Amino acid sequence: MADPDVKKLPIFQVDAFTDKPFAGNPAAVCLLEDMDLTEEHQQKIAAEMNLSETAYLRKLNPGDDFSSSSKFGLRWFTPTNEVALCGHATLASAATLFYMMKNPSSQLTFQTLSGDLFARREGDFISLDLPENKSQPQDKETYSQLLQIVVGDLPVQDLFVSHTAKKLVVRLQDGTTRQTLESLRPDTASMLAAHTQDIIRGVIVTVKGSLENGCVDNHGEMCDFISRYFAPWNGIPEDPVTGSAHTVLASYWAKELGKTEFYARQCSARGGDLKVRLREDGRVDVAGKATVVLQGMIRI
Repeated sequence: MADPDVKKLPIFQVDAFTDKPFAGNPAAVCLLEDMDLTEEHQQKIAAEMNLSETAYLRKLNPGDDFSSSSKFGLRWFTPTNEVALCGHATLASAATLFYMMKNPSSQLTFQTLSGDLFARREGDFISLDLPENKSQPQDKETYSQLLQIVVGDLPVQDLFVSHTAKKLVVRLQDGTTRQTLESLRPDTASMLAAHTQDIIRGVIVTVKGSLENGCVDNHGEMCDFISRYFAPWNGIPEDPVTGSAHTVLASYWAKELGKTEFYARQCSARGGDLKVRLREDGRVDVAGKATVVLQGMIRI
């Protein structure tokens, strides 16, 4: 006999920034239907799913429908806290609406803590319209202990911080190989102990791409830059593929490379490829593919 006090919500797991299951960055996407879910419940579900982010899509008006409307509310929770911006869970949310709910809209609008975000169909890709996050040069001595934990004795060419995104950008010396970047194994407990001021909540380590240092995708195409992203302050030791990190990287690399369109790879164990474009209006287009790997109902 069904328990009348048990509520069920549709939930999906989507691998973002990949066209293959079990790669890219997984996110859970929960459709709130007509239920007003408390923040406490949203946080508990995110902890239960135990993915880097769980996204919650909600209808904005009584007559809205996930299969036909084009504007929704969107929030993101890590296993430990709510975040103001999450690119890969936004891509996962758009993929859920486009592919699973068969929403025919060419563009979706999401009302979020970072303002209105937009997701557009672009062939096999979904392109996200995200805010640019600029960064400023940072004295290496300020983060010397943290740098030692994350990159050890590898030479650091640039150090920047984005105060809006709360992300530290560590550019390793040109010529650093992809293999070297992929070999980093920072101790996340030590990272947390080394920075307690809440100025940053994530560390991006990035390398300029070239054929010589192995910065190519699985098809041999060269990447303009590669990166990894560590965010233990958000309960995420390493995020597999991070759309929001590329809103910082696009701003930084545009000045360094003298261009505004990039092909990038995030070199986590799962890995993912991104098309990134810095626009003149202070926005960043981050495009990737996505595949839905799980569909079900969650009981609360």
